[in-house]
Amino acid sequence: MSPSTEEQVLEYLARSKRPLKLKEIAKGVGIGDDSYQALKQSMATLTEQGRVYRIKSQRYALPEQINLVVGTLDSTRRGAGFVVPEKKKEGEPDIFVPPHKLSGAVHGDRVVARVEGRRERDKPEGRIIQVLERARTRVVGTVQRGKRFGFVVPDNARLGFDVYVAEEDLEQAREGQKVVVEIEDWGDGSKSPEGRIVEVLGDPDAPGVDILSIIKTHELDHEFPADVEQSAQAIEADFDAEAKRRLDLRDKVIFTIDPHDAKDFDDALSIEQLSDGSYEVGIHIADVSHYVEEGGIVDQEALERGTSVYLVDRVIPMLPEHLSNGLCSLKPDEDRLAYSVIVTIDGEANVRKSSFRETVIRSRFRLTYQEAQEMLESRPPREELNQILWQLQTLGRLAKVLKQKRAVRGSLDFDLPEAIVELDDEGFPIDIQESVRLDSMRLIEEFMLLANETVAHHASRLEVPLIYRVHDRPAPEKIERIREFVAVLGYQLPKPKQGKLDPRAFGEVIEQARGKREEELINTVILRSMKQARYQVENIGHFGLAATHYTHFTSPIRRYPDLEVHRTLKKLEAGERWRKDKERQIARLDRIAEHSSIEERNAVEAERDSIDLKKVEFMERHLGDEFDGKISGVTSFGIFVRLDQYFVEGLIHVHDLSDDYYEFHEDKFALLGRNTGRRFQLADPLRVRVESVDKERRQIDFALIEKRAER
Repeated sequence: MSPSTEEQVLEYLARSKRPLKLKEIAKGVGIGDDSYQALKQSMATLTEQGRVYRIKSQRYALPEQINLVVGTLDSTRRGAGFVVPEKKKEGEPDIFVPPHKLSGAVHGDRVVARVEGRRERDKPEGRIIQVLERARTRVVGTVQRGKRFGFVVPDNARLGFDVYVAEEDLEQAREGQKVVVEIEDWGDGSKSPEGRIVEVLGDPDAPGVDILSIIKTHELDHEFPADVEQSAQAIEADFDAEAKRRLDLRDKVIFTIDPHDAKDFDDALSIEQLSDGSYEVGIHIADVSHYVEEGGIVDQEALERGTSVYLVDRVIPMLPEHLSNGLCSLKPDEDRLAYSVIVTIDGEANVRKSSFRETVIRSRFRLTYQEAQEMLESRPPREELNQILWQLQTLGRLAKVLKQKRAVRGSLDFDLPEAIVELDDEGFPIDIQESVRLDSMRLIEEFMLLANETVAHHASRLEVPLIYRVHDRPAPEKIERIREFVAVLGYQLPKPKQGKLDPRAFGEVIEQARGKREEELINTVILRSMKQARYQVENIGHFGLAATHYTHFTSPIRRYPDLEVHRTLKKLEAGERWRKDKERQIARLDRIAEHSSIEERNAVEAERDSIDLKKVEFMERHLGDEFDGKISGVTSFGIFVRLDQYFVEGLIHVHDLSDDYYEFHEDKFALLGRNTGRRFQLADPLRVRVESVDKERRQIDFALIEKRAER
């Protein structure tokens, strides 16, 4: 049965007022006896895909017609889960599923859920009735042996089960070792899944095994297939030949600004002042699309990976090193191919015109963020950098104006701290500090944002299919919770008009809290209320940036959507408008966007897991040591404390506060002693002792020594 006939079947079922038998469907869409068998097979396929559901009376219906939801299970560490609907309408909540109604489904599975009731605030609650597609077939965990059998306890706390392993399969692994187990029988939810050990990673304390476990848990490919490596190695460049057809900018003063340990350089900048006082700014991006043939073996591998992954001790690149750190990387004093966004802007950072050109460039200087910062402060760290002092400081001034313009329109500027982990030669953490956000970092950020918006506006104006980077506005109920939350802290957030809130309202609260003790808490709560940014072809704008048009163009070495946007833009500049096959192009880009969004989320989780693991390893060396810190969060089960000396957070459990019975006052974000009136509130200074660490749960527990007086 053709795709068009399948769509007719789905449309016919959507119009039907009751579930239909197969013969009724055949008659309704005009399918005769000669095609009946094909219809039967197609209905089986549609059922497997979750697009239709067959009820006990051998009748078919669309899931949404019979109170069913098809979606992805997002499990919590406490065993429950939420089904995120695939066909999610604006403001529609996820379906809560309690642990005893998961029916063997695990985190990431594609499932069918039945809505069975409502919880507080009219939120739906349901049960998993079918697993359509397993998110994983392999699990990484720790071996626990018994007399005649054993279990593998998953590293991923969201997998609420152990995997049974038969006695004969345990011979290759010792108690406590990290292994990869292949699931052979998932069971029915009432018994543990069964599997076999397919790889022994080693002892958990052996160098590198911890991060290798994370790599395996998130199913990351840390090596490229041999044929992909060979294909990449065969790629060469003839810069002089390319310069004949490209805009040759090798005589321009161009430079890169990156972290001190960066190996691949995606972007470079240049600036010149024109005769009328305006500026021509070049935002030069590595031209990966010139080297990576669309549909080729290297391209297919890059698409499958979706993104580079930046773990605490290594990078798992999207492209082989010959490209990512070699031909494509904008290294200093080497000719490179670039795709440049060239904008003319005035002193107030208003864009007067823009163009997109394939170029040949030669970066003159490779600056670290710290070096660029010193130059912004008129302290060039090297004599030769005086040559670009004017360029850098002018870009710095324009970047501040661009940032101010974004703030005026409502762009949100979260200033949440991040951890910088220093490792020794064997990969063990020796220091963990808070990252410092420099003006030089903001400079790069502003011009990359400018390039991304300029490209998105251009493609949208010409009405061509493009992968946009979108960010939906928060759901109304989450906005209401934030209103209640900030009101307790003395801040006012206006009520949404027609269920929508201007991002400027959030921005005003964030700015008012800047520099105050509750700043990080407010930023975190607002950020967590936001929906995740994602890739898609339908442009709904970017709420967080208050941008009507936004895409990702500036990092094609490490993000696949950027590479695809480059290709789209090149075809656009060549005159392509996709008039005949626009729908096919949209469908193709939508598949790329969805896959890239999934891989991006997986990469972010892996990166976070690697940092959290190193924090636990670091504090294990400090068991019994005392530190000063401040309360960074308060919950019903305890208080989180962030240390002053290290950028590490731990938990003081409420049951360890033995001098009184403590109650959580949500409106005050505090724990209050029932008898003593003793209060533990956000930002209070404490003295704590490192009590215990749990590598499996990546948790650090503190014990309270004393509450210090505020200075």
